Amino acid sequence: MSHTETIVMSVGGSLIVPDQIDTNFLAELKTFITKETSSGRRFIIIAGGGKTARRYQEAAATVSIMQNEDLDWLGLHATRLNGHLLLTIFRDLAHRVMITNPDEILDVPKDAKLIVAAGYRPGASTDLRAVQIADRLKAHKVVNLSNTDYVYTDNPHTNSEAKELKNISWAEFRSIIPEDWQPGMSAPFDPVAAKEAEKRGIEVAQINGTKLAELDNYLNNQPFVGTRIHP
Repeated sequence: MSHTETIVMSVGGSLIVPDQIDTNFLAELKTFITKETSSGRRFIIIAGGGKTARRYQEAAATVSIMQNEDLDWLGLHATRLNGHLLLTIFRDLAHRVMITNPDEILDVPKDAKLIVAAGYRPGASTDLRAVQIADRLKAHKVVNLSNTDYVYTDNPHTNSEAKELKNISWAEFRSIIPEDWQPGMSAPFDPVAAKEAEKRGIEVAQINGTKLAELDNYLNNQPFVGTRIHP
């Protein structure tokens, strides 16, 4: 079967492990991906670290003085654990090897309907790996599933005055996030990945992963609830 479209999708750890593992979300994601792949789409899902990453980072920092590289490695392994969870859930559908180095995407058979990826090296989040994989595949769009409806001017969970942004350029987006990556930071899309996406001319759609109907709308070029960040 030839696949008509490849979707590169970063799935935030806040959806997989907001506190405990969210089996309701995982079940909905499985239903959605199974339906979409049966109709010809191909997905690459990059797993985030979520609360698992932060718990390990906080525990280590309580006992010892931490270097950023060490904190990043803890986060990376959390993304790999979450990625392996996805690989297990999608056992009958996914390519059996989880991708960590973005270059490995080029070695995956073209008929693989679903590929799971995770963190690679310190210095950025899995958002960067999503952008790099999209670039390797010459895809011009990345979906970023998170636990908010939009990108906001500030953190909507802590600032009720934060305003939603529905359509912004990378320059505008980068002006509202920190300039540098810090392990465990919870920017909507990490600063290193944002710079790379801008440089590569990649659009990112920020969509609430608990509202997969909006993802369906985006994939079918319909109006959707979310933020479009574009070059």
